Amino acid sequence: MDRRDFCRIAAFTPMLGVLSAPPPNWAGLRRKLAGTLVLPGDAGYDRSRRLFNPAFDGIRPGGVAYCATPADVASCLAFVRANDIPVTTRSGGHSYAGWSTGTGLVIDVSRMNSVGYASGRATVGAGAKLIDVYDKLGRHGVSIPAGSCPTVGVSGLALGGGIGVVSRKYGLTCDVLESVRIVTADGRLLTCDANHHAGLFWACRGGGGGNFGVAVSFTFRTHPTRDVTVFFLHWPWARAEAAVSAWQSWAPTAPDALWSTLHLSRDRGLDVQIGGMYLGGEKELNRLLAPLVARIGPTSSRYVRPSSYQHAMQIMGGCSTMSVSQCHLPGQTPDGRLVRDTFAAKSHMAYQKLPAAGVQALVAGVARAGGHTVLLDALGGAVGRVGPDATAFPHRGALFSVQYYSKGTDRTWLRGIHADLRPYLGDHAYVNYLDPDLTNWRSAYYGQNAARLAEVKATYDPDRLFRLPQGV
Repeated sequence: MDRRDFCRIAAFTPMLGVLSAPPPNWAGLRRKLAGTLVLPGDAGYDRSRRLFNPAFDGIRPGGVAYCATPADVASCLAFVRANDIPVTTRSGGHSYAGWSTGTGLVIDVSRMNSVGYASGRATVGAGAKLIDVYDKLGRHGVSIPAGSCPTVGVSGLALGGGIGVVSRKYGLTCDVLESVRIVTADGRLLTCDANHHAGLFWACRGGGGGNFGVAVSFTFRTHPTRDVTVFFLHWPWARAEAAVSAWQSWAPTAPDALWSTLHLSRDRGLDVQIGGMYLGGEKELNRLLAPLVARIGPTSSRYVRPSSYQHAMQIMGGCSTMSVSQCHLPGQTPDGRLVRDTFAAKSHMAYQKLPAAGVQALVAGVARAGGHTVLLDALGGAVGRVGPDATAFPHRGALFSVQYYSKGTDRTWLRGIHADLRPYLGDHAYVNYLDPDLTNWRSAYYGQNAARLAEVKATYDPDRLFRLPQGV
């Protein structure tokens, strides 16, 4: 007698009562794993369920599986299929919406974190943190274009596209991705590249994490590293509008070797900062900065210094005075010193410059009372020389990205300034800055690539085992 027969008996003989499914056999799953399964009541459960953002500390997973191998991932997926429980994938745990945790099983890939290098190629485990990727590849004199936050996992970054501090020179993280090994919903371990499972490979370059399977490792093309120059320029708040106007005309069309970011902040008082990194020397950088400064006006402070590539990544990650081991959260390394941060965020992708009214709206929005920051990160360069449908990341024509950050969990200010800028920036958003407020998220994240992503989803996860609230 199969399960359907039991269902029919329950339906037509009420006196037998309603049969309920047996509870999940968590102990059985634990025995199958080479890694570690942490359950409620186990030592370390409270730490294992935390994300980077404490706002989501109230979520209590049924279990957290620290998978050591692709076979562990396959066992976990078989377990959630058999028990019909939710599954979530976690690499670095930085999901802005908290969707790298959930009430079912969290598949944590952080133990698959090896970083290898040979013949111009890096093989990186899905759980590797960016600070470790930079450090280990740096020993070979190479790197990959990636983000600045030290504890972000490479998997979430690459699968969503991967905007970073050398993207204008070397492209997005997904642009140097040559292959990805991924465990699909049916438990198969697939190696995807341009010639094998090409549709899934396309989707893994900008389609977002947690949609199509559990990535376990990546192979990237690398670029050689060299000494660089970092800079941080500040102006009084009275020059904020001039700074935005000048920067948005200057940054996206600067030489590819020059990346910059504009911060407007009311976190510790009103502040205007333009910072960045130049893949070249101090003298040439000063020449490139001169017209920008001339348009904005005299700086209130100026820092321009040569740096090694590795140290520059630590500067951009906010841990330049720490060792690589210390540039982790407590528990990730024995001496991790970074701290978690409670925040809420929204984003735009700017396809055109803000007109004067838009600049005024942005500056006025930041000036409102509260602890918040807006970051504009330059795009263009190599990012814009890839077709919008060549990868799943569609925003190749964007001039810069816009991130709105607010301390705490209140989203009132975020919604207000986002609405104020929408008439000028439209509805484009970056999937790696997940925004639970969006109702038009498919078009905002994926544009014209949304339909093709849905086809890939139907091919590799037809039963929708992976069900994010904004899942493909």
